[in-house]
Amino acid sequence: MINRREFLETVTAVVPALGWQGTPATEWGSQVFDLHFHLRPQPAANLAHLDGAGVTKANLLTRGAVLEQVKALQAAAPGRFTWFNSYDVTKPDAEQVLTQAVKDGAQGLGEIKFHVAADGPELRRMYALAADLRVPILIHFQEVDHFPNEGTWSTGYAKTFESILKAYPRTTFIGHADAFWANVSADYHNEAAYPTGPIKRGGVTDKLLGDYANLFGDLAANSGNNAMSRDGDFTADFLKRHQDKLFFGSDCNCTDGRGGGVSQNNNPTAARMAGKCVARETLSLLKRTTAPDVFQRVVWDNVHKLLRIPA
Repeated sequence: MINRREFLETVTAVVPALGWQGTPATEWGSQVFDLHFHLRPQPAANLAHLDGAGVTKANLLTRGAVLEQVKALQAAAPGRFTWFNSYDVTKPDAEQVLTQAVKDGAQGLGEIKFHVAADGPELRRMYALAADLRVPILIHFQEVDHFPNEGTWSTGYAKTFESILKAYPRTTFIGHADAFWANVSADYHNEAAYPTGPIKRGGVTDKLLGDYANLFGDLAANSGNNAMSRDGDFTADFLKRHQDKLFFGSDCNCTDGRGGGVSQNNNPTAARMAGKCVARETLSLLKRTTAPDVFQRVVWDNVHKLLRIPA
């Protein structure tokens, strides 16, 4: 494992080589904040993806003891990275570990992705903790395996999550992943990870975003892109109606912000993203589907308001 000194020395050497001299000029007509960016073990890889995709800032999604790496990256590229932290929610010390992470500077909990029920005791502990700490919690909802024996995550979203939103009104929830985004359509019944075709109005996610002030949506990954690519008329109306409740995120693991390397962790059900940068694909989709003011809210303004940081 790379230590803090090695990480800092490496990233300090890499930043000038990448030509970064401050907030980069944007090619998107607005600065862009990526809410869903997993911390990469090699320092250079973090900046390479941001700069390659034309992203100004990113929120690092981390798990466990990563404070030294996060601080080193923040020191080398000031103002470009915030972070969330996650920990095994089945462990008895989960509250203690995550509370310490927030004290250390984490601005949210996530990505919370474990093989438990969305309304089960493990996640209920986290929902209460997020409210007590006054930070958002980002949850991965998935009901269909991507490959054999993968398992499912935060299950029961469509049937149970409205009861959670009612039970935890002080908690700020950010929904993400397959089940969350497939349920924009009212005819979804967990039959596929990424359904295609026209969207039937009245889906669970569409309704919950409209009805509950404490629920937001993370447009990251193939799941978010797929949902917004299915039905152009629906998407334009959906983005306009929920413009204050949505965040741009990539959840992209291409190497260069342009589709190099492996996309979507070789997820066979996300083959439509092979050779593509998810960040670029989703930013392009948002750009052509929204008015400039809506685009700016989704890719920049909303996350700054959520995390209470200066834009």
